[in-house]
Amino acid sequence: MKPGIRWGLVIFISPVLAWLTLLIVLPQVDMFIMAIRAENPLGEMGFSLGNFKLFFLEPIYWRTFARTAIFSVLVTFLTFLITMPVAFYITKVVSPKFQGFLAVLVLMPFWVSELVRVYGWMILLRESGVINHFLLKFGVLEQPMEMLYNDVAMVMGLVYTSMLFMLVPLLSALESLDNNLIEAAYDLGGNVWSIAMRIVIPHCLPGIVSGSIVVFMLTLGNYLTPNLMGGKNGLWFTEQIYNQFIASFNWNQGSAFGFLLLILSSGIIWLGLKLTHQRLGKVVQ
Repeated sequence: MKPGIRWGLVIFISPVLAWLTLLIVLPQVDMFIMAIRAENPLGEMGFSLGNFKLFFLEPIYWRTFARTAIFSVLVTFLTFLITMPVAFYITKVVSPKFQGFLAVLVLMPFWVSELVRVYGWMILLRESGVINHFLLKFGVLEQPMEMLYNDVAMVMGLVYTSMLFMLVPLLSALESLDNNLIEAAYDLGGNVWSIAMRIVIPHCLPGIVSGSIVVFMLTLGNYLTPNLMGGKNGLWFTEQIYNQFIASFNWNQGSAFGFLLLILSSGIIWLGLKLTHQRLGKVVQ
């Protein structure tokens, strides 16, 4: 029986290991090798950390990353604030026969690509868009107002495109919460705030951290939404990576920036896990 069990384990785990190796490990290793390659004055290729040093020597790069990280944390927090009441209403308030319908209704916009959803917001917010049309029609504005190409529009777009990845873990976590605990807390004199902070949030903390990690990583690495809704002033670190690869054809520098994005974002996630006293193995279950 043992040889059969071993071969079964090998057959089961081989596709996973192949997927991780080919699509994650090898590209990252190759990117690191490319990042430390540099051309010396004689035109020969060698190894150097100069591509990494440039990130810290040029303020535009590390300031752009700091701005990207801060806005990514803000987007993650706002996404949680918006999706938590929605998830609680679907799982604990509405009748069970309507829960599936409401869940599908919330997830339906995410059946189309991110590009379509972002352009939808641009149609609403542009000067000749729907919102400006009604504001002018009802006399709220005398002339169209530019609502796009600023940080507010960019954050709103990032929150909208990230909601799905926070909502699904919260729905899963809240479904396992016993309703009797909430009812007992009300009977003992608890209010909405105390019940949320002492029962709901602690129970959902693994789901909250799991969703926050996914939203943060996707927001930090997003290129489309900041570029379209933030405009030229919406500096995002992925745009710096894009410029190095595509505009400057400097693949070594772009690889260094990409690897730094991976390392620094992983460090922020590690810090978040420490602050919330969560283990990564428990969060990703």
